[in-house]
Amino acid sequence: MGTAKQRRIPTMTTTEPLAPLLHLLRLASPSLPIGAFAWSQGLASAVELGWIDNPEALEDWLCAILEHNFEHQELPLLARLLAADPDGCARSNISHWNAIALALRETAELRREDSHGGAALLRLLADTGVSAATAWPAAAPISYLTAYALACTHWHIDYPQAATGLVWSWLDNQIAAALKLALLGQTQGQRIAVALLDRAPPLIERARSVADADIGISLPGQVLASMLHETQYSRLFRS
Repeated sequence: MGTAKQRRIPTMTTTEPLAPLLHLLRLASPSLPIGAFAWSQGLASAVELGWIDNPEALEDWLCAILEHNFEHQELPLLARLLAADPDGCARSNISHWNAIALALRETAELRREDSHGGAALLRLLADTGVSAATAWPAAAPISYLTAYALACTHWHIDYPQAATGLVWSWLDNQIAAALKLALLGQTQGQRIAVALLDRAPPLIERARSVADADIGISLPGQVLASMLHETQYSRLFRS
C-alpha cells in the first residue's frame, strides 16, 4: 500500500520580519502602561443618562465613532503623522499635525486623556530606546496619536498595520469600559468586536484619501456626554 503524502507545514523565512508585528501587538495591548483603561470617552455618562442601555445601542454608538471620527479624523491624522518630516516645512512637519490633533479634542476631558496618554507613551518610548521620543521638546504637549506615530515609525510599522492597531486598541478599551459599567457580558462584547472589526479594513483604506482641509469632525453626542461626565456625581473613570 502507498503511504499518504505528508502535508508540508509552511515555515516563516528570515525574509519575513516579525518584529514590526510583534511591536504593533505590544502597542495595541490593553496592558500597555499608559493609563488608557482609566478613561471612557463619554461612554460612562451615556450609560448613566440612559442613552446607551443595551448591547445594540452600544454597537450603534461605537459604530458611529468608528465610521465618522476614525475615518475622517483619527486615521487621516495618523497617516500624516507617519509621513511627517520632523524638519520639514510647516504643513509637513510633525509639530503641525500634533497641534491639530490636540486642537480637535473638543472637551477638557478628551484633551486631558489625549495629552496624558501621549505623555505616558512618550516616556515609555524614551525608556525603550526610541530616539525620537527622547528628542521631543520637554515642555511641548504631545497627542497620543503623535506618540503612537513615533513608535510606529521607529519600529517600521506601516500605515495599514498602524491604523489597524489604533482601531483595535480603541475598540478593546471601549468594550472593557462597557464591561466595567455592567452594560453587557464578555461574549456580547466579543460579538460587537467582530461586527465592528469587519467594517474596519475598507474604512482604513478610505481614510487615506481624506484631504487636509477635510480632516476633523464633531460628534455632538459624544462631546456632550464627555462634558457631562466632568460633573457626574459617581464615576468609575477619570475626568
